[in-house]
Amino acid sequence: MATTCAHCAAKHTNRSDEQKKALIHRLNRIEGQIRGIKKMIEEDAYCNDILIQSAAAGSALNSFSKSLLSAHIHSCVARDIREGKDEVIDELIETMGKLMK
Repeated sequence: MATTCAHCAAKHTNRSDEQKKALIHRLNRIEGQIRGIKKMIEEDAYCNDILIQSAAAGSALNSFSKSLLSAHIHSCVARDIREGKDEVIDELIETMGKLMK
């Protein structure tokens, strides 16, 4: 759940250890894909093969973002709306706009 830091007015989200582990696992896999693409370039791999791997990495990152967005809506956004903090809707719209570029 997002909480506001009393000292700095920054938002934070407290996640369970299981949630953190799952998100980090996905990011580690994406990081591995990126390292693989870098190695392919260093080894002069065929352009089409690199493009296919790049598309797979992009898809994996999009999937990560969708998962995080879903969790955000179900926890932080829902809570803020229940608390009457309707500005979270504008924040969500802005975030979705950035994700849909």
